[in-house]
Amino acid sequence: MTGIDMQHYDHHDAAELRPLLLDVYAEVYAEAAATDPFASVDRFAQGLDGWSRHPGWTCTVGYDGDQAVGYAYGAPLPPDAKWWGGLLTDVPADIIKETGTRTYALSELMVRAPWRKTGTARRLHDALLTPRTEERATLLVDREHPKVRALYESWGWTTLADLRPRIPDAPLFHAMLLGLPQR
Repeated sequence: MTGIDMQHYDHHDAAELRPLLLDVYAEVYAEAAATDPFASVDRFAQGLDGWSRHPGWTCTVGYDGDQAVGYAYGAPLPPDAKWWGGLLTDVPADIIKETGTRTYALSELMVRAPWRKTGTARRLHDALLTPRTEERATLLVDREHPKVRALYESWGWTTLADLRPRIPDAPLFHAMLLGLPQR
């Protein structure tokens, strides 16, 4: 699908973009949200609000005409980032030291069903990360989703460690890293 138009946004656009992001999330995660409190729309909205308050927050939304097909967003990790707080694997301290400009955290990447398996996820991923100036990116993949982990590995991501965020009901994740800039 080459007709997908990628639009870029930042934290100044977050309030206006919020309803769209919540609608897409509700559709993509409808089944999971029905049984998993961690996947509820309310829980997601809290996370979205927290992330989008960061001055470095960026979001890329793909559009097919006037329909949003999916999006990706994240923000740089600040020096006092809680991101690495739930590590379950020993990692050298210098690997998880944050400066505010070292690591961009890819928080969400989702594509609505009609556009899955079309390359749209990769295009959103690349459109979000290509302009980043940080030396690396990080993301978390639920350990219950090995196909998602394999997909990220095929895009160059490597697994750093296991991590359980210090958030109620949080699942166990693989923390992954990708060197930037994207080529």
